Amino acid sequence: MSYLIHYLLIAPAILFALTIHEYFHARVAYKKGDLTAKLAGRLTLNPLKHLDPIGTVMLFLFRFGWAKPVPVNPYNFKNPRKDMVWVSLAGPLSNLGSGVFFCIILRVIRELNLQSLSGFYPFYLIIIFLAFYNLILCIFNLIPIFPLDGANVLYHLLPEEIAYEYGKIARFGPFILILIILLGSLGGVNILWGWIGPFVALVSKVFAGESLLYLL
Repeated sequence: MSYLIHYLLIAPAILFALTIHEYFHARVAYKKGDLTAKLAGRLTLNPLKHLDPIGTVMLFLFRFGWAKPVPVNPYNFKNPRKDMVWVSLAGPLSNLGSGVFFCIILRVIRELNLQSLSGFYPFYLIIIFLAFYNLILCIFNLIPIFPLDGANVLYHLLPEEIAYEYGKIARFGPFILILIILLGSLGGVNILWGWIGPFVALVSKVFAGESLLYLL
């Protein structure tokens, strides 16, 4: 498969995974009483409103990336700490649900052997990528390094004194993430895949009947 065709097939999956992730952050924040994301135009399924240039390129090149964070004002919530946990979890959970859904579709396709039909194979690959990138985005964002959702969840679950100390490292988070990604992709020290790979393999094995790692 040429690189051009490969990127044409993975583009819809990446755009969908990023968009649904940010949309559900905005949706849950709105349901909890915060209009900030809605007023910023982020309560939408338009991917152009959510894409972060660097994060999107990283996802295409290294399979790990991010979108623009949805603006949230926790002071608009009735219970800021509890509600921020749900807002933070909304994105990864939306990717998990999407990943499981596409894994089930993939299982049906394989059971019926539809992938062998003439002209159907590109669609089959797109479904694989949709399942794959949604599962990756889910578990990647649960890593407790700022600005990822896992860090925000942990921050709001910790006692306030410990959370304050934990929050001091927030400004270093993006640099730590990029360093870890580059170490894995260029240096062969694949720390992230040790966290992500088993999760993707397990979920896809359960719901698709086969690990996505063997289908790609």
